[in-house]
Amino acid sequence: MKENSMFDEFEPVSAKQWKQKIQVDLKGADYNESLVWETLEGIAVKPFYHSEDLENKKPYPLSVPKTFKIAEMVEIGDAPQTKQQVLNALDKGAESLWLRVKNPSILWQDVLAGVDLKDIALYFEFTFFDGDAILRLMKFFDGKTQLHLMLDPIGNLAKTGNWSGQTPDDLELLVQILGQANNVGVGSVLAVDTAIYQNAGANMVQQLAYALAHVNEYLNQWANSSEREDSLPVIFEVAVGGNYFFEIAKLRALRLLWGTLAKEFGLKDDCHILAVPSKRNKTLYDYNVNMLRTTTECMSAILGGANTVCNLAYDALYHDKNDFADRIARNQLLILKNESYFDGAASAAEGSYYIETLTNQLAEKSLELFKQLEKAGGFLNQLKEGTIQRKIKESAAKEQRLLDEGKLVLVGTNKYPNADDKMKNELTKQPFTKARNEKTLIEPIVPKRLAEKLEKERLDKEG
Repeated sequence: MKENSMFDEFEPVSAKQWKQKIQVDLKGADYNESLVWETLEGIAVKPFYHSEDLENKKPYPLSVPKTFKIAEMVEIGDAPQTKQQVLNALDKGAESLWLRVKNPSILWQDVLAGVDLKDIALYFEFTFFDGDAILRLMKFFDGKTQLHLMLDPIGNLAKTGNWSGQTPDDLELLVQILGQANNVGVGSVLAVDTAIYQNAGANMVQQLAYALAHVNEYLNQWANSSEREDSLPVIFEVAVGGNYFFEIAKLRALRLLWGTLAKEFGLKDDCHILAVPSKRNKTLYDYNVNMLRTTTECMSAILGGANTVCNLAYDALYHDKNDFADRIARNQLLILKNESYFDGAASAAEGSYYIETLTNQLAEKSLELFKQLEKAGGFLNQLKEGTIQRKIKESAAKEQRLLDEGKLVLVGTNKYPNADDKMKNELTKQPFTKARNEKTLIEPIVPKRLAEKLEKERLDKEG
């Protein structure tokens, strides 16, 4: 017997009826001018959303993880010190590790000997691209843990302006490593660093389209390789900004877009998302506000369906890595997972008229831009011609103008600043974008924070 719903006694209300009621309450004010606003992505945001917004929209099943893993970044340096950092992070609640490797000669038996890695996922980021060193690492970890190599030579080209220089053809070496990885139980080899686009000022449509075009270069290379198999897991490193609901939709749209592209290559691998808060909206002054920003950004990442979330320390802009800031960043995620019931909350966004509509709009606009990129010769071609860099600069300039005009708010920086806040003597590292003079093959994509201009002016006035 069907149970009656408490809402059965109410007549359904159409979107038209809601809008008419709002227009009456506006007392003559224009509905669109008063309540509808447009984002940098060209999306008109309405004051309310209705089931009618999803009519004629094909439903899309999203495979989101049941829970998220808490990751912590560790720089691989001196073996005893690194080992202690790893043990401390795992003991204090980290569930996976993001290891940044700078030395190709590292001896893993010294760094991680005695560390129980059975149920720990390891994400390796390399500042070099050495096939022999990477193969040694794969053999050392053979079957011992969930291993993700995060190799991204195109991302390195976009970020630095140069290929790694270790080989005449980075993409050819990548394909060779992919073939070898299948024999030693590596979870994934490929990564797509989409964070560089967000941190440089790309809007969300650009971020998604560039991510899709970026990974498509790898898929094309793989499709033409004799090493090809039916599985090619890919990790997307995603920077999450402060636009709460849009960021949830962005991650969901990324899963949808990846599923569409993967299907074209006969791949059934799910989208694996490693999320981290953006640096673009973080501030030097009133730095404690960064804790609030990163908390909401981590919430967006979780609700958007990130597999793993690595938080950003509140003082990461101007302080060297330290235990206190690391503990705060880690505990933010532990509170969300263990005290705020965000564990298993990724499906909470499903069915929201607003978020589902945003997801569709972001996916549709991004797919259209992706098609334009492919028609113009593909991502690498557009990168070499400087088109990608120019488009990101244009988007960043629009966002910067909004901040300069006070239409975009950074609390403690361009609104409600603390005049007594002094930072000149607190800096232990450079918080501003550095000018680069080295010769590069292409113009690199340079990240830049929104608050830098205002912060430099305040620092100069400190004397």
